[in-house]
Amino acid sequence: MWLWGAMLPTLRNYYIAVKVIFQQLLGRSLTVPDFPRQDGKVAFITGGAKGIGFYTAKHLSRLGMHVIIAGNNETDGNEAVRRIQEDTLNNKVEFLFCDLASMKSIRNCVQNFKATNLGLSVLINNAGVMLVPERRTQDGFEEHFGLNYLGHFLLTNLLLDTMRSSGRQDCNARVITVSSATSFAAQLNFDDLQNSHCYSAHGAYSQSKLALVLFTYYLQHQLTVEGSHVTANAVDPGVVNTDLYKHVCWPFRFVKWMTGRLLLKSAEEGAATSIYAAVSPDLEGIGGCYLYNGQKIKSADITYNAELQEKLWTESCKMVALPVSA
Repeated sequence: MWLWGAMLPTLRNYYIAVKVIFQQLLGRSLTVPDFPRQDGKVAFITGGAKGIGFYTAKHLSRLGMHVIIAGNNETDGNEAVRRIQEDTLNNKVEFLFCDLASMKSIRNCVQNFKATNLGLSVLINNAGVMLVPERRTQDGFEEHFGLNYLGHFLLTNLLLDTMRSSGRQDCNARVITVSSATSFAAQLNFDDLQNSHCYSAHGAYSQSKLALVLFTYYLQHQLTVEGSHVTANAVDPGVVNTDLYKHVCWPFRFVKWMTGRLLLKSAEEGAATSIYAAVSPDLEGIGGCYLYNGQKIKSADITYNAELQEKLWTESCKMVALPVSA
């Protein structure tokens, strides 16, 4: 019984992955159009030193944005800043240390960012881990749930006041959260959000990505009710050839090594929908969407459950020590 409980999420995730790969092969990846300049705007991107985050940061810098790369590796972060400045000729690119596995580090990062007195037009919750062995964050949370979801939940809430001040009726500030197609295979068990009863790396990963979509929808609901000039959308980059796959089973790693460049999107292609969500005029004032390949698509049925959205938000506030009404 335990073995089946661990295997079922794995089978679901690989089924979804194969399905998406075939869709990618049969369809065309989004080509980022020539968007208007974004001079004077500030973008804050988690995990912007590598992979999808790097190419997202690079493109926004090329459009003239002041880009903040937040990450937990100072060497990688500063190297990414150097490369982006060199490639885009935009010196307004900075690195801020932020370990999403530590609530203290997140709070310190936000404090350091606010000390700059910059506005914030775009927040991209991009960083994440995938299929890591069972382990805990500094605050005792299962790592997928704690870093991928709770870390971004806290970060977003702490930056919302700055985004509210930056958004205008004709130019809303935007929260973009990177989810995954594995959210379609996920389940949310409030009795075991930490996956401690029967740990499955695949189940824990997909649950964290489902939580991010539920969070995005409830955040948009709150922003709409209060009349804020801030929108929140979730994006699905597709199956992308990045370093995140280092913890997958060896047969899949071998297949990826042999065929990754042929079957999977490049990191630059994977960044396209995040860039679209961040700056496209088509999304001005529009939130509560799930975006794939630059298109609004339907997310998993469970994500539209308003009671589940609110329950997750309430539990998350308790976990990160925020007022429930935040």
